[in-house]
Amino acid sequence: MKFYVIGDVTVDHLYHLNHIPAPGEEVSPIRSTMQPGGAGGTMSVTLARLGHEVSLAASVGSDPFAEVALKYVRESGVNTSPIQVIEDLLTSTITVMQTPDGKRAMISSGDANRQLDAAKLKKKDIESSDGLLVSAYSLIGGPQREYAIKAISYAKKASVPVLIDLGTGAVNAAGVKLLDTVLSADYLLLNRHELQTITETDNISDALLGLKDRGAGCVIVKVGAHGSIIWTPQETDLVESVPLGDEVVDSTGAGDTFSAVFAHAILSGKPLKQAAKMANLAGALAATAVGAQRKTITQTDLESVLA
Repeated sequence: MKFYVIGDVTVDHLYHLNHIPAPGEEVSPIRSTMQPGGAGGTMSVTLARLGHEVSLAASVGSDPFAEVALKYVRESGVNTSPIQVIEDLLTSTITVMQTPDGKRAMISSGDANRQLDAAKLKKKDIESSDGLLVSAYSLIGGPQREYAIKAISYAKKASVPVLIDLGTGAVNAAGVKLLDTVLSADYLLLNRHELQTITETDNISDALLGLKDRGAGCVIVKVGAHGSIIWTPQETDLVESVPLGDEVVDSTGAGDTFSAVFAHAILSGKPLKQAAKMANLAGALAATAVGAQRKTITQTDLESVLA
């Protein structure tokens, strides 16, 4: 299948710490590394490794960090022709501080990502795709938002399925302003915090009821160790997580991997519950390696969870 992915690419500076430092405190990491990241990059790499033809629309700066950000994108065979180089801006970076109990703090610099020029979007690239996968980070603002909204419009008119993956940073930045745009998705993927924030509710049930009243289609709620909740106007079901027995070492990119595998599964014809179960497994597997794109998820891995 052919996927068109719109989202950020970044360089992730990952620091695994015993605790998040207080103001003025200096700490030494348990380990540290620099890895390619970003929702757009991670989703496109995951889909390409599963054998799909993937095009990635993103933007990078004219600096050495661009090579780091695109390392696995290029190695996995993603079509990079839609990627734009923005002169005089830095490739986006994220500093992630993470503790063994899963607490995280991040410093994010959007820089080049928000400058994706909508005038360079080719309508035929969207119309010829089997699925459009959009990271909500691309809906925050700037030219990138115009690019993403234009692509969604093209996809809807051509009956190309649209999947929108939210993200905590995107929701914290844009809040309820995202709601009208993301409701156009055929599949909306988000976690509990993101769901309750954009619906301004205190629990999942009220949030989903609010989305139903607004005409939402299919919603997939990531609920961490509990798995995921699949919701349509006709059904609600909890799809339990897949216990691996492997150590979780880094949750960076696990949610993006989940969304990419869900897109792979549902558009390959899997029933909704099976697609969510495969996505649960993929998200868990991604967290067993350091770095958003280090762990390769294979079709064999995904089929094993259905055995």
